[in-house]
Amino acid sequence: MQYRQPRRIGLNAGFTLLEMLAVIVLIGIIGAVVVTQVGKNVDKGKYGAGKAQLTTLSQKIENYALDNGSPPQQLDALVVKPASAPNWQGPYAKESELKDPWGHAFGYQYPGQNGSFDLVFYGQDGKPGGDGYSKDVGNWQ
Repeated sequence: MQYRQPRRIGLNAGFTLLEMLAVIVLIGIIGAVVVTQVGKNVDKGKYGAGKAQLTTLSQKIENYALDNGSPPQQLDALVVKPASAPNWQGPYAKESELKDPWGHAFGYQYPGQNGSFDLVFYGQDGKPGGDGYSKDVGNWQ
């Protein structure tokens, strides 16, 4: 019976510290690029969802106006019956629908300057004005 000698690992086997650090740096760079791209797509999706939510909320305000003769004084009237709405058939919206995808309140004015009411989605920054994903969108546009 022959015995095999175990294979000896030479001094050149394995990775050096420098090679391992190079791989870690490359993984970090790739990870940073991926996170940046995903972050941009998340903001784009939230902005699109906010514009769609603006349209839906406008329709809910119009439903309120059909039942009660005029749009509500405040958006909260879509959720909780105000004393001034005798034909209220709500709730017309959920509390969560009164906030945009970034958690900011929609701008609302009754009577509106551009129609019977003005509803504004302020975008990512939640403030009037801005460019890109912070650009305002109104229900009259």
